[in-house]
Amino acid sequence: MLRITEIKLPVELAGTLIHQDDQIKAALLKRLEIPESELLSFSIFKRGVDARKSHAILYVYSLDVELKHEAKILARLRKDPHVKSAPDTEYKFVATNTKPEITRPVVVGFGPAGIFSALILAQSGFKPIVLERGKAVRERTQDTWGLWRKNKLNPESNVQFGEGGAGTFSDGKLYSQIKDPKHYGRKVIQEFVRAGAPPEIMYVSHPHIGTFRLVGMVEAMRNTIVDLGGEIRFESRVEDIEIINHEVRGVTLQTGEHIATNHLILAVGHSARDTFEMIYKRGVYVEAKPFSIGFRIEHPQSLIDKARYGKSLSSDLLTKLGAADYKLVHHAKNGRAVYSFCMCPGGTVVAAASEPNCVVTNGMSQYSRNERNANAGIVVGITPEVDFPEHPLAGIALQRQLESHAFILGGSNYNAPGQLIGDFLANQASTQFGKVMPSYKPGVHLTNLDTALPEFAISAIREAIPAFAKQIKGFDLADGVLTGVETRTSSPIRIKRDDATLQSINTKGLYPCGEGAGYAGGILSAGVDGIKVAEAVALNLASEVACK
Repeated sequence: MLRITEIKLPVELAGTLIHQDDQIKAALLKRLEIPESELLSFSIFKRGVDARKSHAILYVYSLDVELKHEAKILARLRKDPHVKSAPDTEYKFVATNTKPEITRPVVVGFGPAGIFSALILAQSGFKPIVLERGKAVRERTQDTWGLWRKNKLNPESNVQFGEGGAGTFSDGKLYSQIKDPKHYGRKVIQEFVRAGAPPEIMYVSHPHIGTFRLVGMVEAMRNTIVDLGGEIRFESRVEDIEIINHEVRGVTLQTGEHIATNHLILAVGHSARDTFEMIYKRGVYVEAKPFSIGFRIEHPQSLIDKARYGKSLSSDLLTKLGAADYKLVHHAKNGRAVYSFCMCPGGTVVAAASEPNCVVTNGMSQYSRNERNANAGIVVGITPEVDFPEHPLAGIALQRQLESHAFILGGSNYNAPGQLIGDFLANQASTQFGKVMPSYKPGVHLTNLDTALPEFAISAIREAIPAFAKQIKGFDLADGVLTGVETRTSSPIRIKRDDATLQSINTKGLYPCGEGAGYAGGILSAGVDGIKVAEAVALNLASEVACK
């Protein structure tokens, strides 16, 4: 099997999503300089977009190809960097269980990291017990709407807590910049497709799913785990972890029930602050880590489309390309890095608080990405050494301080404080909306955001927005809207683990996992980390079985 990259075809010649097979085949045969009789089969591995020339936008394909005389053609084209042997991306299990009497592993949290930890363990025969503090995804969705529509927060069932994790109420982005030599990301995407995701996520360069589709997929994956012997308990908050002589012996739930285990995967997400505080008190090694703080920014999606694709973009071409996105970075004069985070084309800004009397923003898109506005976090990086050096959990305290202040600035009742971009740059309070209406629910209270973040962050963002406008014309649109605050960009702590065993460096049997543990930053990377940790647990359990 060969992988051929950089096959380029004009977007306007494609169908709704991709080019016809005969179009791709013709380009492939031309590239390889072979007759059709030499070609056995081909499939699309990846498809991206080259929009550098707005008058000639291209789809760029990577193809996996089977040929009659593969070695001969590979030798002939050995100097072509875009013709290589295709890597083996098939997932291979590292261990399987044949003895049901072993102590079952426990997974705490059922977001992407917890889901894939449990799935791999279940597929390997180890029958995990999953403990999720929130509710099943459909009940959880109702509670989330309770905040968005009725200003009513359920601290145990919201955007952060419940089946599917925080990623359920997001754009459903499935791309990452992590190193993935074992192709675990491919396994994640394949499982999503099996659970009902659109097959195109297997090959598009920036795949996404959207919230409504994620709900059904999460349920399907849950059913797979249960069918394989796993057990999933909702509304089961872990109150304590039993640790004796630096070894995990079990967990205690809020009901008082004790579950014995010596293999505990902690995949609680980046907002399980009470869990972080509990494990710190229990002596588990925890350290502060960098994260970012900022605002959500909203523009008309049409403004971003024109900036990225050109003013003459036809509606047919836009349908094929989908709503445009962006990724921006600016290094401010005060030494701070400002960057766009979790950009949601054609999406909405959502209320993402998990604690009473706090306001937190996030972004979300449906699969269609057809809402009027584009939104993204515009955030500033902060570090424990400079900004919260006092204590390993000081980042949590800073998040709470900013979120509770945002609650007050928003006029309470979970409305978010907001300001027009033009007024923010001029440092004057906004009094009425312009052409851009904010999408955040329950609602946005116009004010001056000057005190919503530390001064260094405000000044860095004020400097960055005009700089970003040089890359995306209109990014400094006066009527654009900033909504505060964005504080849950990543976990403020890291539960440090051993590189070889993936266990806590000072607590045997505790496997920190995913975004909350400080080892992931999105759906795909969290799923990949879940697979890695599940493999470590499976190997350890298999060795215990072999010794008995």
